[in-house]
Amino acid sequence: MKMMLKQKIFKGTLIRSGARALRFLCVLSMIFCVMCMALSLMGRQTFDLVTPSGNYENAIYGEKDHESAMRGLTVTMSDHVHVQAGASDNVQWTIQMGLSLMYALDIVPFFFACWFLYRVFSNIVREKIFVEENASCLLYYGILQCGASVFSPFLKVFICFFVNQISRDSIYVSTGSGLLNGLIPGIAFLIAAYIIHYGIDLQDEVDHTL
Repeated sequence: MKMMLKQKIFKGTLIRSGARALRFLCVLSMIFCVMCMALSLMGRQTFDLVTPSGNYENAIYGEKDHESAMRGLTVTMSDHVHVQAGASDNVQWTIQMGLSLMYALDIVPFFFACWFLYRVFSNIVREKIFVEENASCLLYYGILQCGASVFSPFLKVFICFFVNQISRDSIYVSTGSGLLNGLIPGIAFLIAAYIIHYGIDLQDEVDHTL
């Protein structure tokens, strides 16, 4: 039973069909990333806001009435963002700049990660498994995931610090809680890249021996 299940899973046609579906999903994800980044730049990114007139959850820069129920499409960071307005209820453009920069630290690495995986799945569809491009893409994906997980929280804190120096409003972020969520998969992909690269070297040795 187990052997039959393995044969079905590792059957070429089944794997290629799954790779096609995942490749299509990568394309949709990249389009989604572009749309989300555009919404963030348009001021459609949510955050918690404290103003002289009250506190508002899930406020956005692109609105005058922070209690509005109908606001359309918005995006939200995985980290908790808190903004404290100064003399008025309106948030300065420098805060919006900081929000978009922090959001970019999440969405841009994800975009490129999808691009690397798209190239890998495309090769699998063409039955190219142990090729240098797959090893390189998995390596870049792993480095991207590890780098984003480790350095992104520090960069977000620095962005908040810089924005607070040039703005009368204040922005704060609670970040770093999901570090392992990206670090562990990143390390796994680094290992997968090594395995494929090692397989390529073995194949080259066999070819030269023959």
